Amino acid sequence: MPNRNETKVLSLLKELKVQIETTFEKCMGISQSRLEIMNQLYECGEISQSQLQKTLKIDSAAITRHLKQLEINGKITRRKCETDNRLTLVSLTQLGQDQMSKLWKEKVEFVESMLKGFSKEEIDLTLDYLNRIQINMNQINSNRDNLE
Repeated sequence: MPNRNETKVLSLLKELKVQIETTFEKCMGISQSRLEIMNQLYECGEISQSQLQKTLKIDSAAITRHLKQLEINGKITRRKCETDNRLTLVSLTQLGQDQMSKLWKEKVEFVESMLKGFSKEEIDLTLDYLNRIQINMNQINSNRDNLE
């Protein structure tokens, strides 16, 4: 049976996820998911909604919800592909493009505040630990998929 500290890691990761998401959105005025969507569109220009979903690993209902809200706020446009009506193409509007540099700067400031007091070595170690957890989680998911 895992010791108390091992199970506390899972609890702390869950609590941090919620706290980071909530605080990020309050500070930035946009969710991390929506910022990632806008950043992807900023980097690659127009892209299909399905490709955007796959690239960012967001489920189809969530990507639709996020895109609808970004469209209402005037940050993106969606249109049907002229050569394939099954595809919806997504791109940033001028407003969305203009906001990206401001949002990116604010994100950097948020992360710097979040990691205040950490040395470069501590940040590198934290990344190593989190990457190892992610590798282990991918292995668990892979093993479960193979059983089903």
